[in-house]
Amino acid sequence: MTEKVAAVSGNPAATTFSTGTGWLGRQLGLRDEWGVTLGGVWLADTNLVAAGGAQPGGWTNNSALFIGLGIDAEKLVDWRGASFGFQFLQLNAGNTNGEAGSVQGYNGIVGPSPFNRTELFEAWYAQEMIKDVLKIRIGRVNPGADFNNVLRPVTFTDVSQNIPSVSGLIYSTVFANGSLIGFLPGYYNSGNGATVNFTPTKSFYLNLGVYDGNNALRVQTGMVPPTFNGYYFNIGEIGTNWTLGEGNHPGQFGIGLWHQTGILTAPGVTQDGASGVYLFGSQRIAHGVNERVPSSGVSTFFQFGASNSQTSPINQYYGAGVTGFGLIGNRAVDSMGIGAAFSRLNPVLFARPSELMFQAYYQAHLFAATFLQPTVSFIPTPGVAPNLPPTLTTTMRLTVLF
Repeated sequence: MTEKVAAVSGNPAATTFSTGTGWLGRQLGLRDEWGVTLGGVWLADTNLVAAGGAQPGGWTNNSALFIGLGIDAEKLVDWRGASFGFQFLQLNAGNTNGEAGSVQGYNGIVGPSPFNRTELFEAWYAQEMIKDVLKIRIGRVNPGADFNNVLRPVTFTDVSQNIPSVSGLIYSTVFANGSLIGFLPGYYNSGNGATVNFTPTKSFYLNLGVYDGNNALRVQTGMVPPTFNGYYFNIGEIGTNWTLGEGNHPGQFGIGLWHQTGILTAPGVTQDGASGVYLFGSQRIAHGVNERVPSSGVSTFFQFGASNSQTSPINQYYGAGVTGFGLIGNRAVDSMGIGAAFSRLNPVLFARPSELMFQAYYQAHLFAATFLQPTVSFIPTPGVAPNLPPTLTTTMRLTVLF
């Protein structure tokens, strides 16, 4: 069976619930009508600090392997509206962002140490209470797929109109708004708790979630059992989508509020809880740009976030980018893009007041569900130390979905 793929995000496992294409399960004899899927994604890259940074000339190699099992219990045993998901993560990485001196993180594969870890990344049960309207998911989850997900694909009945992924940028803050870093569970520190999805219409949604909030204590929640000790992360988001103009250009917008409970600390600072707000949006601005690829197009996105936290690395965050799909020749599945990220840093933790980053990439479809992506990042003001010179990095990323 030929896999049908489209341009993917820089880390597909951080933005979707289904992992990979299900090819692995089909090779092992699983049939789609059984409702059991087995698939995964492998991300591997090599990174060079070409100039500047904390370690000029530094090389790192990263590998993140996800294997996911999905069970549609309605298909399998006629349990109406029920489904289960499990995801395993094996990470072997280096101090990629540290060598560049980046607080925001130019490479989203790498987060806090340890950089080598084996995790049960997800293990959840979901129940649809009202078909296509109300669903609850409990267990070990990746809230980054439900909240603040600016990369969420925009889909339509007419597949030629679809935006497969808003961007293939790989920097960390395109997956988790900078003001949410250290609070919002996600890749690769999962959240243990409950998520409610309410979608009364096809163009409006409300998501609510409450999770183990020990991530704010710098606990590596992806590596430890669930802990419920008074530290909770609470979040709510509403959003909508639309089409504009004669070309029916799709767009989406979301806004969210969050609150972290518990006593939070940083050097010389103690704070009782923290709160914040974020918003994001995307809009296709052109379609059919390349006459050889009818689905070709250009899309934009933006992000904003702010919090009152005195203990997290970033207090305010601004992000934006432009992505082109299928713009060259007859390469319909290729994408390219540029993005910018600007963070106001916590003065308690950093002497440099802000960090600015620019990134550009080209994601080339090789064969089946395999992509090769060269990426260049420029950080004029790396935030780890005030005297670091501007940083230029290069990344070669291989993405394989199976």
